[in-house]
Amino acid sequence: MSNSHDSNNVTAKPEPSNWRLYLNPRMLTLVFLGFSSGLPLFILINLVQAWLSKAGLDIKAIGLFTLVMFPYPWKFLWSPLMDRFSVGKLGRRRGWMALTQTGLFFAIGSMGMLNPLTQLSLIVGCAILVAFLSASQDIVIDAYTREILSDNEQGLGAAVKVNAYKIAGLVPGALSLILADVISWQWVFWITAAFILPGLICTLLVKEPQTYGEPPKTIEEAVILPFREFVTRDGWVNAFWILCFIFLYRLGDSMAATLATKFFLDLGFQLTQIGAVAKLTLFWGSIAGGIVGGIWMIKLGINRALWIFGVAQALSILGFALLAYAGPDLVLLGVVLASEAFGVGLGTSAFVAYIARTTDPRYTATQFALFTSLAAVPRTFTTSLIGFIVAETGWFNFFLICFVLAIPGLLLLFKVAPWNEKKPV
Repeated sequence: MSNSHDSNNVTAKPEPSNWRLYLNPRMLTLVFLGFSSGLPLFILINLVQAWLSKAGLDIKAIGLFTLVMFPYPWKFLWSPLMDRFSVGKLGRRRGWMALTQTGLFFAIGSMGMLNPLTQLSLIVGCAILVAFLSASQDIVIDAYTREILSDNEQGLGAAVKVNAYKIAGLVPGALSLILADVISWQWVFWITAAFILPGLICTLLVKEPQTYGEPPKTIEEAVILPFREFVTRDGWVNAFWILCFIFLYRLGDSMAATLATKFFLDLGFQLTQIGAVAKLTLFWGSIAGGIVGGIWMIKLGINRALWIFGVAQALSILGFALLAYAGPDLVLLGVVLASEAFGVGLGTSAFVAYIARTTDPRYTATQFALFTSLAAVPRTFTTSLIGFIVAETGWFNFFLICFVLAIPGLLLLFKVAPWNEKKPV
């Protein structure tokens, strides 16, 4: 089943050695942009979750709070505007990146100045704003990434960006939790928000990517042509299977990780313990995932990487179930966090590379947003029910359910990415 569109593809460049690819300046750019892309999401998932938990909100309320992330699955609605219009003098991609990054700094910092007990509605509104700005930043960073990399760099570029994205979780998931035990939440949020600034500086320093083909001249072109191209490329049936795969491939691990901080607190871990263990394990797990994922994807190709990395991603869910069964063991917590960072980092790298390969370079922002929006649906809407599921089943059975839900996405690989089908990396 072919997703190729070679006539529209970026001209492939000769592939240098693995290590030269890692030292490529474009890959360094993706480290900063990937970090900036991941930080707001992990703030909503980890830092805000811990903040509200400490304020006394119960598991059901915190589970429903994940609905504030609804902009992620709906970002395809305004992505055509980011393909059609430019902001300021920085260009079509850099202008939107700078605008969203500046907005995120102030929105994140301001949220921590509110009181969860008396101003919860304002916190919800602020969190929705952070999610909207974050989703918008993701649209343009994804498009920028697709446009600065040649076809044979997409796999490695995805691995670098995804693992930088994961490493960003160390700030709200480790450093911020440690700081919360010694300074006020207001300062914690402003300090955490400051970590968006390196991405903003990077945006101001890099060059605007080359445009392949003419940008959309009208809103109608920006909205209709990307969807028409995707559906007509290989037919409706092929498009349907691709969309099903994108929806299901990360369903299990998305559900398992969404309320992880609440799970650790329920087991009896302290914020400082969670932060310290996460600091040691998430960093090295993500680094290992980035190196292994990048090199393996070059050797395996995207299709086979989806199979192997997808299995590793699914197996990492069972670590949470083991921890729920064993209880508050710090060593086991470290093993679970490291394996989750490694396994999910591998799976997500291959997944993002697949999405990049599936987009047409003429409509990167809109098509990339459509695919990643669909992938975000489980995290946003399905996971809003997690609190109720956990209340009925307990944490151990919940993680077993998540593992089972990871299997359908793997089975769809027979349709969308056969093991022996040769595709350009």
